[in-house]
Amino acid sequence: MDKSKMNEKFTKKINGWFIDPQIFTYKFICNCPGECCHYGVFTDLKEYQTILSIKDKVIKNMDETQSKNVDEWFEEQAEDDDFESGIAVGTEVINNKCTFLDKNGLCTLQKIALIEGEYKWKYKPLYCILFPLTTFEGALTIDIEHIERLPYCNVDPNTHLTMFEACEEELKHFFGEDGFAELRNYREEYLNEIKFGVNEDVTK
Repeated sequence: MDKSKMNEKFTKKINGWFIDPQIFTYKFICNCPGECCHYGVFTDLKEYQTILSIKDKVIKNMDETQSKNVDEWFEEQAEDDDFESGIAVGTEVINNKCTFLDKNGLCTLQKIALIEGEYKWKYKPLYCILFPLTTFEGALTIDIEHIERLPYCNVDPNTHLTMFEACEEELKHFFGEDGFAELRNYREEYLNEIKFGVNEDVTK
């Protein structure tokens, strides 16, 4: 589906986001080696500022494959309406991986939260958490473009899991318990509608 027209077929909104129902039918499983992190990620300006506020902790928990020079961590800021603040800041790729990915394939930001006994995604950018889900032009959808270049994070026709089941924890984080319950109800409605031919399957 042409992404520029994708939202024209989306009718359900939860917490201000249109829902791409493809997440209910897309067969997916991930044997995660942290491969998606090798390409870096875009952070919202607020997330960028949060990371800089704990830069001393980040530096302390980096290894020899990571740069401890804060000036090398991020790209230039850019305007982007898909981000809450309207500003996106990309992380740099150093030694063929995101600046915050250590030699063992672990995220330094998540490690810090766990060490502190905090929620594991306290410091982690939303786009890192959601992948292979993403937000685009006001919709929660699937980042198919990036999935297709990752052999460990890809569609698997042999699995019974869909993106919805595989990413349940991430969806609960994004929507909250009430929003996720609404999403689960929408899933049931949507699957029933396409089963009985009430609605066209927009995932085709």
